[in-house]
Amino acid sequence: MTTLTAAVTLLLVMDPLGNLAVFIAVLERVPAERRRRVLVRELLFALGVALAFLFAGRPVLEFLGLRQESISIAGGIVLFLIALHMLFPTEGGALADQPEGEPFIVPLAVPFIAGPSALATLLLLERSDPGRLWDWLLALLGAWAATAAVLLTAPVLLRVLGRRGLIALERLTGMLLVMIAVQMFLDGVARYLAR
Repeated sequence: MTTLTAAVTLLLVMDPLGNLAVFIAVLERVPAERRRRVLVRELLFALGVALAFLFAGRPVLEFLGLRQESISIAGGIVLFLIALHMLFPTEGGALADQPEGEPFIVPLAVPFIAGPSALATLLLLERSDPGRLWDWLLALLGAWAATAAVLLTAPVLLRVLGRRGLIALERLTGMLLVMIAVQMFLDGVARYLAR
């Protein structure tokens, strides 16, 4: 996998366009003068969590005795479930049980930006080719920067695309993620059977 392909995959998994409406809804509870600051803080928390998984994931996995096949299969399943949720959203969605007030780490940083599928993808990248750690770091930083740019311009994008446009983009991203999830799952199964 090239660095660019990894960055695009991570960007699709982070799904900033699909999460625009959620971010706007959560940040409506925050005073207008603090919204940008809170969003930047949440983006930095998400980057910190993702970096921790990229750099410390391997020792943790080795300690737990998990193999690359397990990560690939589990990541594919989690990503598939998230993609299905994007294609067929439920009433209330992920915001149904959120506390009132200013968000802190949950739900914006984790799981909306640094969610299970993004973290599993990072672990899978690092585990599949550990010698390219700096390539994976570059891919992560590129995907994170693109996600930050989209989320920081959320009000403008919402005006331009409208709710229907955002829904259409989320469905399209969901379809792409279904395909990526199935490929991750099949790669894991193929590696397992080849052992």
